[in-house]
Amino acid sequence: MPGTARHDREMAIQAKRNLSKTTDPVERLRLQCLARGSAGIKGLGRVFRIMDDDNSRTLDFKEFVKGLNDYAMMIDKEEAQEIFRIFDKDGSGTIDFDEFLVTLRPPMSNARKEIIMQAFRKLDKTGDGVITIEDLRGVYNAKHHPKYQNGDWTEDQVFRAFLDNFDSPYDKDGKVTTEEFMNYYAGVSASIDTDVYFIIMMKNAWKL
Repeated sequence: MPGTARHDREMAIQAKRNLSKTTDPVERLRLQCLARGSAGIKGLGRVFRIMDDDNSRTLDFKEFVKGLNDYAMMIDKEEAQEIFRIFDKDGSGTIDFDEFLVTLRPPMSNARKEIIMQAFRKLDKTGDGVITIEDLRGVYNAKHHPKYQNGDWTEDQVFRAFLDNFDSPYDKDGKVTTEEFMNYYAGVSASIDTDVYFIIMMKNAWKL
């Protein structure tokens, strides 16, 4: 199914190892997120979204630092200022957090992005750009899940647990957007060296 636990562990270990070697502030922040596994970057995005009280989809420096602290990122004020300056391209004193998250995502080739979108479109039965429990009914067979088989969980609980894989640990709403799906797989992708292997893994996982 989605990025395997083994990939997650390997990626987290690799990220922690690289963290001690890099001085680039954006790369350090990226590695700290990846050290939390595939959902790390998405989790930071959720923290920022919660802080964006006026729905402007931008953050000023104070909000930015508070978000980093809330997410327990080990970054000092100078480093935070440097990162903020990099993203505040027009010097307006605010940063666009969608742009921030896209930049923070580990870079992926177009071939990888395309296969991720194929999987998303297959799951998004209603075609509204969000995967929900309703979408999963015809695509994902809950009856093979051990907790369904032993009577612990209903079918809906299995679906919800499945969606929670892609959701941030801090705000699980049972809905997965294109952006969240892409962020999740950017994390998985960071632990897989070749496009060919990544594409095979996705095709097998989603029967594409």
